[in-house]
This record gives sequence, structure tokens and C-alpha cells, in this order.
Amino acid sequence: MSKKCFPVPLLGASLVFLPITTLAQSNAGTEGSELDPIVVTATLGPETVGESLSSVTVIDQDTIRRQQPAEFRDLLRAQPGINVVSDGSYGKTTSVFLRGAGSSGTVLLLDGIRLRSATAGIPPWQFLPTDLIDRVELVRGAKSSLYGADAVGGVVQAFTLTPSEGQRGWMDVAGGSHDTRSTSAGLAATEDNTSVLLGGLYSDTDGTNLRKGGEDRGYRNAAGLAKVSHRFERGGGVGVTVLQSQGNTEFEGGDTDFMIRAAGLHLEAVASDYWRTRIQFSESRDEQETFGDYPSVYNTLSRSARWENTLTAGVHELVLGSEISQDEVGGSDQFAEDSRTNTAVFGQGRLNFGATNVTGSLRMDDNEAYGRNETGGIALGHELDRSHRVRLSYATSFRAPTFNDLYLVTPYYSGNPDLQPEKGRMVEAGFSGRYQTWFWDVAVYQNEVRDLITYVSDPVTWQGTMENVETARIRGIEWTSGYRTSQWDLQAALTYADAENRDTNKRLPRRARKTARLDVDRLFDQWSVGATLVAEGNRYNDAANSQLLPGYGTMDLRGTWQFLPGWSGQLKVANVFDRRYAASLGYDSTTMENFRYLAAGRTFLASVRYDFGH
Repeated sequence: MSKKCFPVPLLGASLVFLPITTLAQSNAGTEGSELDPIVVTATLGPETVGESLSSVTVIDQDTIRRQQPAEFRDLLRAQPGINVVSDGSYGKTTSVFLRGAGSSGTVLLLDGIRLRSATAGIPPWQFLPTDLIDRVELVRGAKSSLYGADAVGGVVQAFTLTPSEGQRGWMDVAGGSHDTRSTSAGLAATEDNTSVLLGGLYSDTDGTNLRKGGEDRGYRNAAGLAKVSHRFERGGGVGVTVLQSQGNTEFEGGDTDFMIRAAGLHLEAVASDYWRTRIQFSESRDEQETFGDYPSVYNTLSRSARWENTLTAGVHELVLGSEISQDEVGGSDQFAEDSRTNTAVFGQGRLNFGATNVTGSLRMDDNEAYGRNETGGIALGHELDRSHRVRLSYATSFRAPTFNDLYLVTPYYSGNPDLQPEKGRMVEAGFSGRYQTWFWDVAVYQNEVRDLITYVSDPVTWQGTMENVETARIRGIEWTSGYRTSQWDLQAALTYADAENRDTNKRLPRRARKTARLDVDRLFDQWSVGATLVAEGNRYNDAANSQLLPGYGTMDLRGTWQFLPGWSGQLKVANVFDRRYAASLGYDSTTMENFRYLAAGRTFLASVRYDFGH
């Protein structure tokens, strides 16, 4: 099916709230302990992971630096509740399944700005530049009552780099296997309450073969980040963020020129001791032009405005807001409609009764394409003692039909404008323990999703369309634990998820039932060594469960040496055992046969970095 779309009208002067996620970006990680960091994605306000009534994983900047991810997906692989599927390595099409939800059932935010293709419905995970990412928050569980459509499995939010006190800039040069080379650099300044950061990177690789006996398929990416912010003396502030990533990726049968951009302006003011207000205007673009066997152009332009008001009464908090957004699509294919507008109002209450906390949220979305949808959530947490806590939650969600689902017109396919959104209902129970140097957390959940949007076709005419015809049930358990001292940093995650189509009794495609991840780093004064182990069980590539892909395990090794003040060197050996595993299948139109998309085998990457100004 098609991939992206382009122009989009803006909404007018209506106010629209932006996830306070962006606001707290400047505060994230500056409060709380290393084992209990501040998060801002799970609710419409900052809280520590230990206080959160959601299942949350935080990947901080130190972890990103040490792990040296070649791609953003490397940070997500086998994290609790997450399945990552890619059509090969180095910038190839990537899908993220969070708690068994479909690839379009997970929301990706960049500094509070949503990134996705409105035609295909999936975020551009493969094009995010990790060198410009400061931290990542993974929030598992239905969150449509906070973020609207598509937050069926959860939300992944990436925060871009922010100047730290005394930082003046950095330079980084790296090279490795498959003629991979990259350079990144940036300048930063902080003066009183104003900060500025400018950063950029360029990376290029010849890539590796995506199928047995195939040719190497390369990837090129150039990205830039610009941020300016100012904090007011009485609280609040104003800021502008722009990130753009563009380049070219090669695949079997052609190559694609891509460009993604996220731009946002936010203004926050403290109206009184009890009232804080925040407005954000944002725009995102997702553009792709494909050359080769099946040339195409798909572009998405999304604009939104969001208004959020936070009212406090002692230890209790109420958030009220509104949002308006508009998507426009364009490209080489014909769409019966090329734009749609969504308006929403929402509210959230957080009540604190000593050892017991209650959070409730409601949201109403009204979309001109598929009508009104109301979602809500309620969560209860209780501290058994200073270290142990239980939590219970229930939430509803929905996944919106894409422009392809509704309006695309091709010779053998016609969209269905009468489609309704998929509807989800999730129940979760969790139990956690947090101590001075380590923690553990267990979560059990069930998510029922009805009215699945499914492709159907006439066996005689081969004419196809989409219909709401199926139901899914997803049950799972997640265990996470971590240990951190001045000498050790360990993170572990185990997941079991049974994602089943209730109409066919088949497993949902491309989801592994079992995943495991272990990150171990030994820290010394001037250097560190570490390893990441990932294991994933088998999965079916298709809904009929006829194409089984075996499970696999990989190990990455890494080391860092700070050999001079400000200077550091890094070496990483990824996939040490040289496993050419496959998580998806492709189709050869010449031989009429399927083939496995192979991940890269053993690779090496070395880099040298200089941080100046501290």
C-alpha cells in the first residue's frame, strides 16, 4: 500500500494543547534520582517513574551514548512490550508493535510533535537521527484519552538535545563496516534564562545485502536541529524547535528520497499560583519519492495547535485543554479526499490521598472523516510501604483509518469512506519495588481491539477494499529490572505477549510472543565496557500463519575511553555472532516467491568525540 502524503492546511486561530511532554523536556532528567527519573509522557504533567500509574521505560542520554545505536530501532529492540520489524538494516522500512497493537497503533512524538505518514499510518522510525536525540520515554498502555487517535498500544516520545550548563558544543567522527561513515557537530550556549543549540549530522553507508545473493543497499542521511528557548522569571517560557532529516535509502527494486521535519513553537505562562497555561503550534512533514520498479510520491503535511491549562489545589491537579489538527496528503496516486480536520477537547485529574493516588482522563475527538470518538482512562495506585506499590488501570483507545484505507483509488483497490476506527479496551495491573540502587516492575495486561480494519478482495475481479471485520485479543506480562551504581549499570526486560485474531484463532502477524533484553555496562573512572543481549521468539509473517520466521538472539559489545579532557573514543561490535536473521519477508514479482529480509551480520563501528565548553 502507499506510503506517505504531503500538503496540509493549518487550523486557524483555535487553540490546541500540546503534550506537556515538550514543556517538561527542559526539566526531564534534572530532577529525581537516576533510577527514578522525571517522565512527562505518561500524563499531562511531570512525575517520576515511581509515581507513574503507567508502565514506563526511560532511555537517558548516557545510555544512548554508551550503546552507540546505528539506528533508532536499536534502542527499542526487545524493550518491554516492544517488537521491532525492519526490512533489513540501515534506513529500511521499520514497524514498531507496542503491546501487540498494529504498526499504526503506536504514537511517535518528537518533542511533543507527532510524526507519521497519514497515508500509510506508520511513523518514520527508520529516519530519526539518534545523534540528535537526548532521551526516549516508552509509555506502554492505551493513551488515546491523552493523545487521541492511534495510541492503542502506547506512546514513544523522543526528546532532542538540550544545552546543559557550561556546554559549548561537540564534534564526532565515526567509521566502520560496509564503508559506513558519519560526522556530527553542534554549538550550544546558555546565558541567564536563554539557551540556544544548533546541531547537525551526515551519515553514509554502502549498506549490506537485504536478501541472500542480493546486492548491497545503501543509506544516506543529513539532519539538522535548531532550538532556542527562554525561561521567564516568574515561571513558564517560550521556545522554538526545528528538526529536519533527509536523504536516500535503497531497497530491493529501487530507492527512496525522503524528508521528515518537525517544527514547533510553544509559549507557557504562569497566570497565578494555581493556574499555568501553555499553547503550542506545530507542523510536521513526511515526504517520500520512490524510484524503480514501482515509482511513487507520497507526502503528509500535518499542522496542529494545542492549548493546555493546569489548575492546582494543594496536592491535587486538574488539566483542561483543546486541540485542533489538520492533515493534508498528496502524491502520485489519486485520493477521493486529500485533507481532514480533527478537533478535540480533553481533561485530566490527578488526585493525591497520601498513600493512594487516582488519575482520570477523558477526551472527545471529532474528525470530519470518521466522526466522533470518546475515550477515557482511570488508574489507581497505592503505596504498600516506601518501596512497594501496586497499580490498576482501565483505558479505551481507537486507531483511525488512514487516507489509504478511506480514500485511495487505484486500478485494483478503492478505499472505503464508511470505515470506522478500530476500538480498544485495555486493563492492566502492576506491582513494583524501588530501592536505593535497584528496582523491579511487573505488569499484566489485556487489550481487546474490535472492528479491525482488514483488507478484503473479490476473488473474481480481484478488486479490493478495507472493512471493519475482525477482533483481536492481546494478553501479556512484562518484567523489568535495573541496577545502577557508580560502577555498574544493568537493565533487563522480559516480555510474553499472546496477540490473537479472535475470528480466525491465528496469531497476529509479525509479533514475537517472547522477547528478552539485557544491557550490562561496567563503569570505570575514564572508560567503560558493556554488552547488549537481545533474544526474540518466532513469529508469523502473514495473517494466515503459513510463513513462520524462526527466533534469534544477538549480542553487541562496546567500549568507551576518555583519553583526554573532553576527548573520548568508542568501539562497538554489533551482532558479534554474525546472525543474518530475518523478521519479515519480501515478495519477488519476477520469481513470484517470497524471500527473507536479512539484518546486517557482524559490524564494527569506531568513533572519536570532542566535547568542548564544560
